[in-house]
Amino acid sequence: MSSFEMLDIDLKALTEDSNEFTLVLDDSYFNALDDAEIQHGTVTVTVLLRKMPSDQFALSFTIEGSVTIPCDLCLDDMEQPVKGQCSYIVKLGTESGVDDEVIVVDENQGILSLPWIIYETIVLAIPIKHVHAPGKCNAAMTEKLEELSATRSGDEEASISDDNAIDPRWAALKKFKD
Repeated sequence: MSSFEMLDIDLKALTEDSNEFTLVLDDSYFNALDDAEIQHGTVTVTVLLRKMPSDQFALSFTIEGSVTIPCDLCLDDMEQPVKGQCSYIVKLGTESGVDDEVIVVDENQGILSLPWIIYETIVLAIPIKHVHAPGKCNAAMTEKLEELSATRSGDEEASISDDNAIDPRWAALKKFKD
């Protein structure tokens, strides 16, 4: 899937009250997005779009799959499972825009474009801290990191021992502690 035509929904052309479809997004989807940080992965997206009264739609989709991202510790690529869901209210209006949980689609065009909305949901499903399982990180990088951390903490301890003199203002406050 190199184009996003499958992810553009013509809201005016919907004839059924409820529409559901499933897509499998792969590397070509991630590569086609400009400025996307994720470049590899396979994610299944199930989209449910229900008509509501007065030109409104309830949009919900579920994502499940895995993406390739760098490990926070060793910077090697790792597979990260992603799973999530998101819901929006879609309205036809005079100007397009996204505001929290409401998406406004230009009523003259009536096309709902989902590529970035789905991508943002995938990114939000990635944990803040992503590291390999214990023992799976790049051994050379982990060793170098530990070496640099030990060197740095040793320098800090030396500078702390050199500055054993306490600022007189802190010495005066120390009396209140005792």
